[in-house]
Amino acid sequence: MRDVLRRMARANRPHLHTLTPQQARAAYEAGAGVLEITPAPLPRVEDVRIPARDGHALPARLYAPRAQAEGALPVLLYLHGGGFTIGSVATHDVLCRELAHQAGCAVVSLDYRLAPEHQFPTASNDAWDALQWLAQHGASLGLDSTCMAVGGDSAGGTLAAACALLARDAGLPLQLQVLIYPGTCAHQDTDSHFAYAHGLVLERAGIQWFFDNYVRTAADREDWRFAPLLAHDVEGVAPALVCLAELDPLVDEGVQYADMLRMAGVPVELEIYKGVTHEFIKMGRVIAEARQAHAAIAAALRAALGTSPVVDK
Repeated sequence: MRDVLRRMARANRPHLHTLTPQQARAAYEAGAGVLEITPAPLPRVEDVRIPARDGHALPARLYAPRAQAEGALPVLLYLHGGGFTIGSVATHDVLCRELAHQAGCAVVSLDYRLAPEHQFPTASNDAWDALQWLAQHGASLGLDSTCMAVGGDSAGGTLAAACALLARDAGLPLQLQVLIYPGTCAHQDTDSHFAYAHGLVLERAGIQWFFDNYVRTAADREDWRFAPLLAHDVEGVAPALVCLAELDPLVDEGVQYADMLRMAGVPVELEIYKGVTHEFIKMGRVIAEARQAHAAIAAALRAALGTSPVVDK
């Protein structure tokens, strides 16, 4: 991890928060695959469209470890990270392929709309609309809509946590929520936000820039869809796998949310990966903890969804 940070410092590329959102998206996408593992080959990868409530067709990518004709598959709706401002299906392609391969389930990765063009609560609405659509129409894609999970990293973890709460309220059963270093607090004021504010991939100034793009007013920060720790009641939500990075501004609020779920009687598996930073999940070529996290997430998905890993031939 230290070597990765040294290489980043030597590259001396501008911080994303010093760029325009469009420039930041291009820069993030250009570097997204540099430290990734080799993409897992899958028999079925296809781009689909999912309608949002306002009629917009949301791009999504379906990954499946077997052909559609071989039977319906349980599905994970995956929501990418990027501070609600950057990131895409493309930047998280390798991760979603690996999860489908190791977990033996389908993965649908969603291109929800990004800020500042689309501010809060558009991303949350898009994620929830996609989950509901999969529950109602997933069979048309060869998916088992009665056996579903939701997950995401960073901002995508926030969206996944919100979806789990909305699903509970709507009576939509989910088998698992996978929260990879999610943002859960309203004001970024935990100790870890100050302890790990600089030099560790995700910086305090970057977090502020992301959220300045996303929120419309101060009141948005008090909405539990932005800060799930503000939810009045989390009892009865889907069991959670929470994967955190030790050297991450978001680690404290991730632990707090895991504790909040546990206190409400929700089954929680919490793992804090030592010595790594935010974004480590996408550094599997050089960070062993990323590959360990892939395996842990896949194992949790298999246990929750009743699937088996793909056997390499």
